[in-house]
Amino acid sequence: MRKLVLAGLALLVVAAPVSAQDKPVTFNIGGGVLFPLGGFKDAFNTGWNGSVGATFNISPTLGIQGEYSYNWMPGPEKTITVFPTPGGGVGSNQLIESNHHMHVGTFNAVFTPARSDSRIGGYALGGVGFYHRTVELTSPSVGYASFCDPYYYWCYPALVSVDRIIGNRSSTDFGINFGGGVTFGTDVAKFYVETRFHYVWGPEVNPQVDAIGGTTLPSDFSTNAQYFPIIFGVRW
Repeated sequence: MRKLVLAGLALLVVAAPVSAQDKPVTFNIGGGVLFPLGGFKDAFNTGWNGSVGATFNISPTLGIQGEYSYNWMPGPEKTITVFPTPGGGVGSNQLIESNHHMHVGTFNAVFTPARSDSRIGGYALGGVGFYHRTVELTSPSVGYASFCDPYYYWCYPALVSVDRIIGNRSSTDFGINFGGGVTFGTDVAKFYVETRFHYVWGPEVNPQVDAIGGTTLPSDFSTNAQYFPIIFGVRW
């Protein structure tokens, strides 16, 4: 009897980790809408998001997730005053269009409450990430202009050729994200709805003197960005 009890205890010790690791890795794929916040919202409109990731489950309630996402946001149409020569002259309002896209890699801790028989569950996650942000500008304009918008990574207080502000610029920045989601389904596959808050620390855009007005402009235009996506996807 004693040997039987000891054998049973040994079996439990061996089986417990195996049970906890029934699915050592889970995968997710999803997409949805993307909402910029704060000053970032003034420069760009609501966009879309797509993501794919893998979570390494180190226990039934805790996992480490690596995820890649692509984010795209259009910018509202704006006008800039374009002059015929570098010295000025009679200016005219011309259209400038923009878009902003990001390649994002995040590394998060994922907490899932203890399992139950319910087909509805939830989870919370948070961590750090790297955000490669690119802004593209297009315009039919020809001439010279003074233009400044930190979220476009451009700030020329002097009159410059318009072709110097038409193109793209990018920056790779550090950020944080945290949020949570709700799941529906079984252990085989779960449908999820998730939202997170992202905060990205960007470079400063530093103009010097406004050549037209003759005034000194602020030297600390921040490109820090805030946004949150709402994602619909599947985990398996």
